[in-house]
Amino acid sequence: MKLTYIVYAIFALMSFETISKPNKNRKPNFIIIYTDDLGYGDLGTFGNPVIQTPNLDRMAAEGQKWTNFYVASNVCTPSRAALMTGKLPIRMGMESYKRRVLFPDSKGGLPESELTMAEILKMNNYQTALVGKWHLGHLPQYAPNNNGFDYYFGIPYSNDMDRAKGLTYESMFNPKIEQYNVPLMRNSEIIERPANQNTITKRYTEESVAFIKKNKDKPFFLYLAHSMPHMPLFAGQDFKGKSKRGLYGDVIEELDWSVGQVLKSLKELQLDENTYVIFTSDNGPWKLFKEQGGSSGLLFGAKGTSYEGGMRVPFIIWSPKNLRPKVEMKMGSTLDLLPTLCSIAKIPLPESVNTDGYDLSQLMVHNKEVNPRNEMFFYHATDLFAARLGDYKLYYFKNNPIGYPEKIEKLEKPVLYNISLDPSEQYDISNNNEKVIQEINELVLKHKASVKAVKNNLED
Repeated sequence: MKLTYIVYAIFALMSFETISKPNKNRKPNFIIIYTDDLGYGDLGTFGNPVIQTPNLDRMAAEGQKWTNFYVASNVCTPSRAALMTGKLPIRMGMESYKRRVLFPDSKGGLPESELTMAEILKMNNYQTALVGKWHLGHLPQYAPNNNGFDYYFGIPYSNDMDRAKGLTYESMFNPKIEQYNVPLMRNSEIIERPANQNTITKRYTEESVAFIKKNKDKPFFLYLAHSMPHMPLFAGQDFKGKSKRGLYGDVIEELDWSVGQVLKSLKELQLDENTYVIFTSDNGPWKLFKEQGGSSGLLFGAKGTSYEGGMRVPFIIWSPKNLRPKVEMKMGSTLDLLPTLCSIAKIPLPESVNTDGYDLSQLMVHNKEVNPRNEMFFYHATDLFAARLGDYKLYYFKNNPIGYPEKIEKLEKPVLYNISLDPSEQYDISNNNEKVIQEINELVLKHKASVKAVKNNLED
């Protein structure tokens, strides 16, 4: 009897061991949480003195915080195109002065010839979902379900679009739901119009957790693209009026809660050991809206500029059993995520895919000190505004540091900053660094020669 009990106990322990440990042969899960217009200085872990972000702070402490991480554009649509494809938007016709982003009456979108991150992962047996803002084309051929996502729940473009006639920017400070007739969609069906934006962050979170639970036994890719904190701001009932930073702080603290719910679900389902979670933003803060816009911290510039504050964003990656916690000061970009995630998952990129990204996995996962990215190109629409090589960033143009009006002016003489010593871009050192300027100019000439004219997909 005793022996039978012992054998049973051993069997039970072996069964528990099998259940509790993740399948080592299974490909890792990926979650990218992409916020809208969140600034470099809006999180506690990136220095905000009053906005409380305990979940993101813990995520950064347990994972990696990258302090020199860039998006590929200073506004929504081109930034998202680059994230999905690993390509500079200029190569896909996703940059324009005529129309900087896609609108509800736009006829274009992300070129159908481009393979997205979701499509590549789906081809390798991943379950894929987009929850949130798409903004890469609202017509059927450009929709998420035709770009690699099995499931879509969200708003097809920015939350300030489909505005009531005659509505001014000033109206955004005290918005009403009915003033923005944006559709909330599930796959190709509109399920609510106008979307109730007071509950949008909560519902995105619930949909994300439901997707994780449904696909806990399969490799999955979740792209959680929040509509907030893009103006107009809407916060849930449990968060409104709670922060010390006004409505903007309420919105950020709700986003932090959302991150906490995602991490909690992974831990409860014992998926945390095999999941990589990334948190970042699509561009810098919309400073045009003053206290209802975000902060770029010590960085100069904002959304709509290619200064540091417009294109350097907070970046955190978390995977407790796979990443050594650290603050990484080397350069990275959302352009790098496609090749990096594919490398982590041991998925070769299709031969037809040519990216501007680098595989950062050796630096990120394997603790190698060599960083493949040593340069970054900063476009403003179709003009190359600036270029960075190592610690140095050379500007060819200037514009209003709050981004609006968006007119840019060519500088009579390029301006040079050492971004490591002077991240606020205050001290021009061009007079004493002719060799550095020459090196950057040569890099730019080589880059420009690689950029071919293509059909513009934003201007229709």
